[in-house]
Amino acid sequence: MAAATVPFSLIRNYSQLVSTRAFVVKANNFNFSNSVLPIQCRRLPFSASATNNEQAAAKAAAVNADSGAPTIFDKIINKEIPSSIVYEDEKVLAFRDISPQAPVHVLVIPKFRDGLTELGKVANHLVLYADARHGEILGQLLYAAKIVAEKEGIADGFRVVINSGASACQSVYHLHLHVLGGRQMNWPPG
Repeated sequence: MAAATVPFSLIRNYSQLVSTRAFVVKANNFNFSNSVLPIQCRRLPFSASATNNEQAAAKAAAVNADSGAPTIFDKIINKEIPSSIVYEDEKVLAFRDISPQAPVHVLVIPKFRDGLTELGKVANHLVLYADARHGEILGQLLYAAKIVAEKEGIADGFRVVINSGASACQSVYHLHLHVLGGRQMNWPPG
Protein backbone atom coordinates (compact mmCIF):
# COMPACT_ATOMS: atom_id res chain seq x y z
CA MET A 1 0.00 0.00 0.00
CA ALA A 2 1.37 3.35 -1.01
CA ALA A 3 0.91 6.34 1.25
CA ALA A 4 0.64 9.90 0.01
CA THR A 5 2.01 12.78 2.03
CA VAL A 6 -0.55 15.55 1.98
CA PRO A 7 0.03 18.91 3.69
CA PHE A 8 -3.14 20.17 5.35
CA SER A 9 -4.48 22.80 3.00
CA LEU A 10 -1.37 24.73 2.03
CA ILE A 11 -3.43 27.26 0.14
CA ARG A 12 -5.78 28.03 3.01
CA ASN A 13 -3.59 27.48 6.05
CA TYR A 14 -0.03 28.29 4.98
CA SER A 15 1.02 29.43 8.44
CA GLN A 16 -0.33 26.24 9.97
CA LEU A 17 1.59 24.21 7.39
CA VAL A 18 4.86 25.85 8.36
CA SER A 19 4.40 24.73 11.96
CA THR A 20 2.77 21.32 11.41
CA ARG A 21 4.48 20.29 8.13
CA ALA A 22 2.46 17.32 6.84
CA PHE A 23 0.48 14.26 7.70
CA VAL A 24 0.19 10.91 5.95
CA VAL A 25 -3.01 9.65 4.38
CA LYS A 26 -3.64 6.23 2.88
CA ALA A 27 -6.28 6.48 0.19
CA ASN A 28 -5.65 3.51 -2.06
CA ASN A 29 -8.24 0.99 -3.20
CA PHE A 30 -11.02 3.58 -2.96
CA ASN A 31 -13.33 3.67 -5.97
CA PHE A 32 -14.35 7.31 -6.37
CA SER A 33 -16.69 6.81 -9.32
CA ASN A 34 -18.92 4.18 -7.71
CA SER A 35 -18.97 5.69 -4.23
CA VAL A 36 -22.30 5.68 -2.40
CA LEU A 37 -21.22 8.36 0.06
CA PRO A 38 -23.40 11.47 0.40
CA ILE A 39 -22.52 14.20 -2.11
CA GLN A 40 -20.66 16.28 0.49
CA CYS A 41 -18.46 13.27 1.32
CA ARG A 42 -17.60 12.30 -2.26
CA ARG A 43 -14.44 14.36 -2.09
CA LEU A 44 -11.30 12.46 -1.38
CA PRO A 45 -11.57 10.62 1.95
CA PHE A 46 -9.22 13.01 3.77
CA SER A 47 -11.34 16.11 3.05
CA ALA A 48 -14.84 14.90 3.84
CA SER A 49 -15.49 17.50 6.54
CA ALA A 50 -13.99 20.43 4.68
CA THR A 51 -17.22 22.31 3.87
CA ASN A 52 -17.33 24.44 7.04
CA ASN A 53 -13.55 24.89 7.01
CA GLU A 54 -13.71 26.06 3.40
CA GLN A 55 -16.42 28.60 4.19
CA ALA A 56 -14.51 29.94 7.19
CA ALA A 57 -11.27 30.14 5.20
CA ALA A 58 -13.04 32.00 2.38
CA LYS A 59 -14.53 34.54 4.77
CA ALA A 60 -11.16 35.08 6.45
CA ALA A 61 -9.36 35.48 3.12
CA ALA A 62 -11.93 37.98 1.84
CA VAL A 63 -10.97 40.41 4.62
CA ASN A 64 -7.53 40.94 3.04
CA ALA A 65 -8.50 40.34 -0.58
CA ASP A 66 -7.99 43.95 -1.63
CA SER A 67 -4.64 44.47 0.10
CA GLY A 68 -2.52 43.74 -2.97
CA ALA A 69 -0.15 41.69 -0.82
CA PRO A 70 1.56 38.72 -2.47
CA THR A 71 -0.55 35.58 -2.38
CA ILE A 72 0.59 32.03 -1.94
CA PHE A 73 0.28 31.72 -5.73
CA ASP A 74 2.73 34.60 -6.21
CA LYS A 75 5.15 32.66 -4.01
CA ILE A 76 4.62 29.53 -6.12
CA ILE A 77 5.23 31.51 -9.31
CA ASN A 78 8.46 32.90 -7.81
CA LYS A 79 9.52 29.37 -6.78
CA GLU A 80 9.56 30.39 -3.09
CA ILE A 81 7.14 27.54 -2.41
CA PRO A 82 7.55 24.24 -4.27
CA SER A 83 4.76 22.89 -6.44
CA SER A 84 4.14 20.01 -8.80
CA ILE A 85 3.99 21.82 -12.13
CA VAL A 86 1.86 20.25 -14.85
CA TYR A 87 2.09 23.00 -17.48
CA GLU A 88 3.84 26.33 -17.85
CA ASP A 89 4.22 28.96 -20.53
CA GLU A 90 5.14 32.65 -20.46
CA LYS A 91 1.71 33.72 -19.15
CA VAL A 92 0.26 30.74 -17.26
CA LEU A 93 1.31 28.26 -14.61
CA ALA A 94 -0.60 25.04 -13.83
CA PHE A 95 0.21 22.88 -10.81
CA ARG A 96 -1.38 20.14 -8.74
CA ASP A 97 -3.66 21.21 -5.89
CA ILE A 98 -2.29 19.95 -2.58
CA SER A 99 -5.83 19.42 -1.28
CA PRO A 100 -7.33 17.59 -4.28
CA GLN A 101 -11.08 17.22 -4.60
CA ALA A 102 -10.84 14.70 -7.46
CA PRO A 103 -8.21 12.21 -8.65
CA VAL A 104 -7.00 14.97 -11.00
CA HIS A 105 -7.11 18.47 -9.52
CA VAL A 106 -4.86 21.07 -11.11
CA LEU A 107 -4.88 24.83 -10.53
CA VAL A 108 -4.26 27.14 -13.49
CA ILE A 109 -3.17 30.68 -12.68
CA PRO A 110 -1.98 33.76 -14.55
CA LYS A 111 1.67 34.53 -13.83
CA PHE A 112 0.89 38.25 -13.75
CA ARG A 113 -2.19 39.15 -11.72
CA ASP A 114 -2.71 42.59 -13.29
CA GLY A 115 -5.58 43.21 -10.86
CA LEU A 116 -7.15 39.79 -11.39
CA THR A 117 -8.14 38.72 -7.91
CA GLU A 118 -11.55 37.36 -8.91
CA LEU A 119 -13.95 37.46 -11.85
CA GLY A 120 -16.43 40.00 -10.54
CA LYS A 121 -16.17 42.62 -7.83
CA VAL A 122 -16.57 46.32 -7.21
CA ALA A 123 -13.98 47.61 -4.76
CA ASN A 124 -13.32 51.31 -4.23
CA HIS A 125 -12.77 51.99 -7.94
CA LEU A 126 -9.82 49.59 -8.02
CA VAL A 127 -9.70 47.02 -10.79
CA LEU A 128 -9.59 43.78 -8.81
CA TYR A 129 -11.73 41.77 -11.17
CA ALA A 130 -11.91 40.81 -14.80
CA ASP A 131 -12.62 43.55 -17.30
CA ALA A 132 -12.20 43.86 -21.07
CA ARG A 133 -8.42 44.29 -20.91
CA HIS A 134 -8.13 40.81 -19.38
CA GLY A 135 -9.77 39.03 -22.32
CA GLU A 136 -6.52 37.60 -23.68
CA ILE A 137 -5.28 36.14 -20.39
CA LEU A 138 -8.72 34.72 -19.56
CA GLY A 139 -8.68 32.95 -22.91
CA GLN A 140 -5.13 31.73 -22.26
CA LEU A 141 -6.23 30.31 -18.88
CA LEU A 142 -9.04 28.33 -20.53
CA TYR A 143 -6.73 27.12 -23.29
CA ALA A 144 -4.21 26.03 -20.64
CA ALA A 145 -7.03 24.13 -18.85
CA LYS A 146 -7.61 22.17 -22.07
CA ILE A 147 -3.88 21.40 -22.36
CA VAL A 148 -3.80 20.26 -18.73
CA ALA A 149 -6.79 17.96 -19.33
CA GLU A 150 -5.01 16.40 -22.31
CA LYS A 151 -1.75 15.95 -20.38
CA GLU A 152 -3.61 14.38 -17.45
CA GLY A 153 -5.59 11.99 -19.68
CA ILE A 154 -9.01 13.44 -18.82
CA ALA A 155 -9.80 15.28 -22.05
CA ASP A 156 -12.86 13.07 -22.56
CA GLY A 157 -14.52 14.60 -19.48
CA PHE A 158 -13.39 17.24 -17.01
CA ARG A 159 -14.70 20.26 -15.16
CA VAL A 160 -13.26 23.79 -14.97
CA VAL A 161 -14.28 25.77 -11.89
CA ILE A 162 -13.65 29.38 -10.92
CA ASN A 163 -14.61 30.39 -7.40
CA SER A 164 -15.29 34.14 -7.32
CA GLY A 165 -15.76 35.74 -3.90
CA ALA A 166 -16.31 34.51 -0.37
CA SER A 167 -19.80 33.16 -1.13
CA ALA A 168 -18.20 30.84 -3.69
CA CYS A 169 -15.49 29.77 -1.18
CA GLN A 170 -12.67 31.61 -2.92
CA SER A 171 -9.81 31.53 -0.44
CA VAL A 172 -6.89 32.82 -2.54
CA TYR A 173 -7.44 36.20 -4.17
CA HIS A 174 -5.38 35.57 -7.27
CA LEU A 175 -7.75 34.45 -10.03
CA HIS A 176 -7.37 30.72 -10.64
CA LEU A 177 -9.11 27.87 -12.40
CA HIS A 178 -9.57 24.40 -10.95
CA VAL A 179 -9.32 21.62 -13.53
CA LEU A 180 -11.04 18.55 -12.04
CA GLY A 181 -11.43 15.07 -13.46
CA GLY A 182 -10.59 11.42 -13.22
CA ARG A 183 -13.99 10.50 -11.79
CA GLN A 184 -17.64 11.00 -12.72
CA MET A 185 -18.64 14.58 -12.07
CA ASN A 186 -22.10 15.12 -10.64
CA TRP A 187 -24.70 17.80 -11.32
CA PRO A 188 -25.50 20.18 -9.75
CA PRO A 189 -21.94 20.79 -8.60
CA GLY A 190 -22.60 22.93 -5.51
